Amino acid sequence: MPSPALRFCAALLFVLALPACARGADAPLDAAAGAAPATEAAGAVATGRYPDLFTETGYDSDAVQAKVQAAFTQLFHGDPREQAVYYETGRNARGPLAYIHDVNSGDVRSEGMSYGMMIAVQLDRKHEFDAIWNWATTHMYQDDPAHPAYGYFAWSVSTDGVPNDEMPAPDGEEYFITALYFASARWGEGEGIHAYRAQADRLLADILHRGQISGATVTNPKATATNLFDRQAKMVRFTPDLPNARHTDASYHLPAFYEVWARVGPQADRAFWHEAAQVSRDYFAKAAHPRTALTPDYGNFDGTPWAAPWRPEAVDFRYDAWRTAMNWSMDWSWWRADPRQVELSNRLQAFFRSQGMDRYQSLYTLKGKPLGGGQTTGLVAMNAVSSLAADDPRRLEFVRALWERPVPEGHHRYYDGMLYLMALLHCSGQYRAWIPEPQAP
Repeated sequence: MPSPALRFCAALLFVLALPACARGADAPLDAAAGAAPATEAAGAVATGRYPDLFTETGYDSDAVQAKVQAAFTQLFHGDPREQAVYYETGRNARGPLAYIHDVNSGDVRSEGMSYGMMIAVQLDRKHEFDAIWNWATTHMYQDDPAHPAYGYFAWSVSTDGVPNDEMPAPDGEEYFITALYFASARWGEGEGIHAYRAQADRLLADILHRGQISGATVTNPKATATNLFDRQAKMVRFTPDLPNARHTDASYHLPAFYEVWARVGPQADRAFWHEAAQVSRDYFAKAAHPRTALTPDYGNFDGTPWAAPWRPEAVDFRYDAWRTAMNWSMDWSWWRADPRQVELSNRLQAFFRSQGMDRYQSLYTLKGKPLGGGQTTGLVAMNAVSSLAADDPRRLEFVRALWERPVPEGHHRYYDGMLYLMALLHCSGQYRAWIPEPQAP
């Protein structure tokens, strides 16, 4: 392992420029290594100081740690009938197997599996991380080069591994890739599926470069699919399925992750990922309503809402769109690249506060007309994470609202629970960019 001073030098070159170097997130850039002190303007990746919104709000640090651990314990190892979403299902030659169960829908989704891996790597839970990754690669990954979903993960499968739809939802791949890079930084490299960085590099190359493949799937006898990122628009697709590949989803835009990929991914594509990060920042500004900052579930590449033929209500702020504020706020916290994100969070929080902190709903038109849904833990959690970018004093009201929520349980514990636990990590300063060491050229 390189000395702290050597790690710092790599970090300085890599974070401040767009180089090929990388660093561990536990090595902040500061005067201790002999350089000019880092400022908060550089963002948490450069400084190593990730905001702890809970202690800023006045909660005791020990209570914060206890709250995070209690949530993880309940959602991963609680009562399997009413509390847990993580289920171990035996072993294969590669080790334990486990899935994250969408209890409400009765399936296993690449979204939840990748969230589970991200949570596990942030909390240093290698056993759970490896078990989820093993199940995903065993039951969800498509390794047939002739299949339209080759190189991707089925977005929905049954708990026994039978696919409901073999096509991917790109946010799953995005979280898988980033969680694998972070695992490499935290735990080092193993073999096979545990060669985390090589696995991430392969997936990252496929989502950008894979060509069109036509063939039969379980839902379409004549499917054609392409890559997951439009290389001309430099934007994540809603789906690789043609003809719907020219659309996107604001909650799939993860510029904080793209900046990581621009530093540690395959060398030839690093400039693309840096550009894609800025495209996503611009997309947030276009897609967010000028008064409410609400974004639609689905969108066109120009930022306008998209009424999908099978789901015309996707033009509204609904379940996918809850996560968009988390994405721009994480990006601001980590990289400090776009001050518009501060204004977006301020605008969004002003809207929800105007609706009543205890009364705002979960579903709205972009102009702010309530569509019902009650007040759900998942949206409360995402609004709390938006405080990472907000600078108005009301931001702490949203943090307190999250703190006061219990860990989700019961029939809807999957989506609410995954968003809740990720929000606890974000708001406690424990959701970090664990960036691998530089590789030799």
